[in-house]
Amino acid sequence: MLDFTKVMSAAVLAATTAGAAMAQESRTFEVSLPLGPESHQAVGVHKFGEELERLSEGRLTIRPQYDNALGAEREVVEGMGFGLIDMGITSTGPMGGFVNDFLLFDLPYIFTTPEAAYGFLDGEHGDALAAKLESEAGVKILGWMENGFRHNTNNVRPLNGPEDLAGIRHRTQESRVQVDTWTALGANASPMAWTEVFTALQQGVMDSQENPVPTIYDVKFYDVQRYLNLTKHVYSPAPLMMGAQLFNSLSPEDQALVMEAAAIAVPVQREASQRMEQELIDELERLGMTVTRPDLEPFRERVQPVIEQWKDTVGAELVEAAQASGS
Repeated sequence: MLDFTKVMSAAVLAATTAGAAMAQESRTFEVSLPLGPESHQAVGVHKFGEELERLSEGRLTIRPQYDNALGAEREVVEGMGFGLIDMGITSTGPMGGFVNDFLLFDLPYIFTTPEAAYGFLDGEHGDALAAKLESEAGVKILGWMENGFRHNTNNVRPLNGPEDLAGIRHRTQESRVQVDTWTALGANASPMAWTEVFTALQQGVMDSQENPVPTIYDVKFYDVQRYLNLTKHVYSPAPLMMGAQLFNSLSPEDQALVMEAAAIAVPVQREASQRMEQELIDELERLGMTVTRPDLEPFRERVQPVIEQWKDTVGAELVEAAQASGS
């Protein structure tokens, strides 16, 4: 005759063991990066991976995929939303196509210092932006890492004022705001996918582009661009993200580990980004680029109509909050 007490105890034990096994599941996440293994983006991703492995006692690890190996930035964001790509770090350039609020990061001269941007992103406004992206695109922001302030490079002339952009064929990200900004500054602005930019500059199809200093160095734009102009026109975040479906499929314990690893990695990445910007300006000059530090006020004045034009689309309160973050 069966001992039902023993049978039930065995069943409970089996269920508990199965649950524990699920909670202790090992997993390697593929992480897409637009840049290479020595980049400021990679510093953050590597730190995230180290901390995740440490916190999970080796169960959860990452496998970085560098230089757009999994696709261009928009494809990576879409891929995470569809569950085709685990994780990625990208600029916010493509995200305005999913959520208008993210066009904020294309508006010129909104943030004046890194600290102003950090205060904005690490508070309620950053949380609200992350929630909207998760709702609209199925992508969860784990932490607001950074690309940094963007600067112009070109192969025509130094930029001492907006008038020096006249006739220059300038590549923008695939953003309507960026096209309007550079058109207002006097350039012939055209959007182009990131993967095509170096070749376009090399072949003279485009004269000009803009990116943070660490990116300019990592991609070796100094080989095809003569002038680095420190225009500091846009602050560019680089959020570390995960597909929301994938994140929600993890146990609550593992979700907490992922978020903790990201929280540890973000300040490490930001510090590296700021340090590399300062160090690499000198290095780019040594490599042959002419570095120009123009008066930014004429640039700010020229693009004010762009801010006014897009303010309601982005959200007037959001724009004003971002502008006030540095005060």
